[in-house]
Amino acid sequence: MADAQPIRVLVVDDHALVRSGLRLFLMGAADIALVGEAASGAEALRLCSQLQPDVVLMDMAMPQMDGVETTRRLLQQQPHLRVLALSSFGQGDLVQRALQVGAIGYLLKDVSGDELVRAIRATAAGQASLAPAVAGALVAAARQPQAPDYGLTGRQREVLALLAAGESNAAIARTLQLSLSTVRFHVSAILAKMGAANRAEAAALAVKHHLV
Repeated sequence: MADAQPIRVLVVDDHALVRSGLRLFLMGAADIALVGEAASGAEALRLCSQLQPDVVLMDMAMPQMDGVETTRRLLQQQPHLRVLALSSFGQGDLVQRALQVGAIGYLLKDVSGDELVRAIRATAAGQASLAPAVAGALVAAARQPQAPDYGLTGRQREVLALLAAGESNAAIARTLQLSLSTVRFHVSAILAKMGAANRAEAAALAVKHHLV
């Protein structure tokens, strides 16, 4: 019986020192083949198309195109890929974003070589791998009360974004190509739905709850 093919791994990280350390970790695993390294999201997209890895080890914090966006684009192009996020940061919101776009696991960069190899094997098999601290952050984030959306329509959110930017009703009307009376109607509805006494309070609530 022929031996199983090694797991083909592409490492994506903008720091050469990190890539070097990961390379050393992976060299000792006979069933893992490091097929390429990318220093940016754009390079990762190009190399994944050329090299067809099984698993992409993805840094989350990169300039220009971060790991979340790179993961999203990669999986749009190649849905069969398995992405394992690797980051210095384990905040719940970042972890959630990575998993929402399709990453199958999330590790922190203080991971040991043995833990990394086990996680890559699990990822290749379609099994989730989460660092304990990351799992804890996800639980904490899930317990946080959900930010209200106030039942705003899509158009009202557009008006709110311009209102929060300090635009007048007339300027909002010009930008959205609406009549002034329609904008006034939307602003009144926004204030009522948000329970805001004035435009400034609505803008503050919009920023606080990440509505804009």
